[in-house]
Amino acid sequence: MPSTLPLGDPVPADGGFPATVAQALPARAEAPFGLYVHIPFCSVRCGYCDFNTYTAEDLGPGASQVSYPDTLISELVFAREVLEKMGAPERPFSTVFFGGGTPTLLPPEELARILTRARELFGFRPDAEITTEANPDTITDATAQVLAEAGFTRLSLGMQSAVPHVLGTLDRTHDPANVERAVHAARAAGLQVSLDLISGTPGESLEDWRTSLEHAVALAPDHISAYSLIIEEGTAMASKIKRGVLPDIDPDDQADKYLLTDEVLGAAGLTWYEVSNFSTSVATRSEHNLNYWLDSDWWGAGPGAHSHMAGLRWWNVKHPAAYAQRLSSGATPGHGRELLADADKTLEHLMLRLRLADGLDVAGFNALPELRRSQGEKISRKSVQALVHDGLIEEGAAQPSNAHPQGRAVLTLRGRLLADAVTRRLAP
Repeated sequence: MPSTLPLGDPVPADGGFPATVAQALPARAEAPFGLYVHIPFCSVRCGYCDFNTYTAEDLGPGASQVSYPDTLISELVFAREVLEKMGAPERPFSTVFFGGGTPTLLPPEELARILTRARELFGFRPDAEITTEANPDTITDATAQVLAEAGFTRLSLGMQSAVPHVLGTLDRTHDPANVERAVHAARAAGLQVSLDLISGTPGESLEDWRTSLEHAVALAPDHISAYSLIIEEGTAMASKIKRGVLPDIDPDDQADKYLLTDEVLGAAGLTWYEVSNFSTSVATRSEHNLNYWLDSDWWGAGPGAHSHMAGLRWWNVKHPAAYAQRLSSGATPGHGRELLADADKTLEHLMLRLRLADGLDVAGFNALPELRRSQGEKISRKSVQALVHDGLIEEGAAQPSNAHPQGRAVLTLRGRLLADAVTRRLAP
């Protein structure tokens, strides 16, 4: 089943922001602004997945795939009204990301209609990155062409593995041959291509993982996301592991597979820019995800979607029927919200920037107003050098420079394997 929503304060019916947030918006007018569009439908629910997704049998009354695009568009209209009431400046979207679920279970013309309405309401920056996730089985030459003509620039394909028995364990039903067909269709339409892979599936050998990596790089994608499998409580896979039907994941095995990932992708010209993400160049990185990691603002539309504006986070009700009912009554679909405390903001800043290849600017971190207000401890030169000595931080990046007077904390390959431990050692 989908994971539960976090606790938080109630969202006002009109969706309004606290005064401190509204006052901060004008200063963020030129900063990146993203739109996440959640399409919560899947043909089959994968055993490892705890995302907020629904098969046709799960939906029940009050929601449908047919009516969903209009419901989602009504949230975009609501979002525009909220931002206007809060006095937010005009701020076109710099990135748009359709995720799920399987967005391409909707007809491509409906995805195009949602995108067109978002453009009419908010505008897009001229160089906006516009991505949709897709199951490889749903992409044809015609589908890719409709998406490209609507303004999509990027297709993120859920490949996960090239090995049939691994796909079977993951409950992935797509035909592996359709990954190549989908990549070719995307290329013919002028779309960038990203492939999603999952390592560490129970029963997957190191050679199985090598096979998946080699199949992926042979398709010459612009970007690869390679995530280690996490077993989430409440999923079918977690239940199978508890019952002994499947073996549990092995952290040492996952570490070996990460090292192999870096080796194979690096040799193919895909360089890490975030611990689990690799691209052929700066231009092919996922700008939308970078905006998450760099604490930018985004509006999340759809059931269970999360949003962030100037330090305020909120999340929508989860079920599509409840989501539709809220919007039809003119109320926010927001279920809960929170303003992060200063100590939490500094820890998150540290944790997320350490995961990036650009690293953490130590002087910038030490100057954070949130660090001062929370009376947190600054990062010392001594603590950085200790991590360099332990092989977890790159020595060259740690040296002071004109651009970075206290150096940067950039993870080594070994440091990427121990990113959480490095965060704990530097945490204020």
